[in-house]
Amino acid sequence: MRGTVAGLPSAHPLGEFLPGIYLDDPFVQRWTAGMDDVLAPVFITLDALYTYIDPALAPADFLGWLAGWVDADTDEQWPPNRLRAVVAAAVGLHARRGGVAALREHIRRVCDCEVEVVESGGARWSRTPDTTAPGEPVPRLVVLVPADRWDTVTRQRIARAVEAMCPAHIPFELARQGR
Repeated sequence: MRGTVAGLPSAHPLGEFLPGIYLDDPFVQRWTAGMDDVLAPVFITLDALYTYIDPALAPADFLGWLAGWVDADTDEQWPPNRLRAVVAAAVGLHARRGGVAALREHIRRVCDCEVEVVESGGARWSRTPDTTAPGEPVPRLVVLVPADRWDTVTRQRIARAVEAMCPAHIPFELARQGR
C-alpha cells in the first residue's frame, strides 16, 4: 500500500528552496522538514508516475483502477499477469472496436475462450452506382461458443464482452458450436 514511509528522505527538501534569510532559521528549517516528511511520498509518486499508468509496471493493487480508466473488462479473481495483459490490450482493442477480429481477441482475453463469429455484413467499394451491397440486408452477429464452454457463467461473460465491443445497432446472439 502506498502512503507515508518513516524516514523517507525528500527528493526536493523545501528548506533548500527558501530565500537566504530563512536558511539559518532553526524554526523555519524544522517546520519545512516536517512538511518534507508529508510531501516526500507525493514527490516520489509524481517522479515515478509513469510506473502507475504502465500496466506492466503498475502496483498490483492499482491495476483495478487502471482497468477502469481504460474501460477494460476484468475480474478481481484473475492473477496479476492476466490482468496486466487485458489492461495493456484494452486501448488497442478500443481502436479496432466493432471489427470481428477485435471482438474475437477481446473474448479470448477476457473469457479465455476461442469463439467463432459470423456476421451478416460486408464492405466493398465500386465506381458503378447502385452496385449490390455485400452481406445480408438485416445486420446481425452470431457468436459460436464451444460446447465445453457453454456454461451459464461463461455465456454471461461472453455476452458482456460482445456488448462492450459490438456496435449498438447490431443485434447479436450466442449459439452453441457444433449443434
